[in-house]
Amino acid sequence: MRKNIVAGNWKMNMNLQEGLKLAEEIEKYYSEKPGKTGVILCTPFIHLAEVAKILKSGKVSLGAQNCASEASGAYTGEVSPAMIKSTGARYVIIGHSERRTYYHEDDNLLNKKTVLAIATGLEVIFCCGEVKEERESGKHEEVVRKQLENGLFTLSAEDFKKVIIAYEPVWAIGTGLTATPEQAQEMHKFIRGLVSKKYGKEIAEDLTIQYGGSCKPSNAAEIFSKPDVDGGLIGGASLKKDDFCAIVDAMGV
Repeated sequence: MRKNIVAGNWKMNMNLQEGLKLAEEIEKYYSEKPGKTGVILCTPFIHLAEVAKILKSGKVSLGAQNCASEASGAYTGEVSPAMIKSTGARYVIIGHSERRTYYHEDDNLLNKKTVLAIATGLEVIFCCGEVKEERESGKHEEVVRKQLENGLFTLSAEDFKKVIIAYEPVWAIGTGLTATPEQAQEMHKFIRGLVSKKYGKEIAEDLTIQYGGSCKPSNAAEIFSKPDVDGGLIGGASLKKDDFCAIVDAMGV
């Protein structure tokens, strides 16, 4: 059965003390509140082990923002999926547009990370999406199709069930621009169709597809009302408890 899930991506923000304070506020809010929407906090690596100790209610899960493509070894500065899992984290974001853009991570590398993360027992939030020029030239579907085919569609059907897809219109991240609810629905429906062709209708219908492009309290309910939008991957608005919780609550359940 398809799950509604909202994940907060803290990116490179907040020192340890600030992060623990925010995690405590969010955990307290959801520990006292009924609801079926899944909530994930994707923190910097330094927060993971300590935030895991705070998230006791089972209402809020923990994730990392990236992982290494190798299991262990002489890879200075890298953090493996096994290290992430050992902190108590359950999820990892792979393929965020900032990783693709700033660190030149390509589909082959992201596929390697995804395969290793799932083999290690993590669930993957796999990001895909087009830049402004690709949207304006009408290539957005072609771009997303290639990202999914190369990055994800090598997985077995069983492994694919451990994936959440986050669609990020890159032109709407941190720019103040936002895809219209209709644009979001159009792309989410397209993505679900690709998954259905590859893995069958049942797996496609069960897949959670998040929207990740400048979602905020003022527009979340309208975006989340669309039938193929199953939550959000939230950046800047996840750094304030009231904003983040308002977005989660906009799922309505």
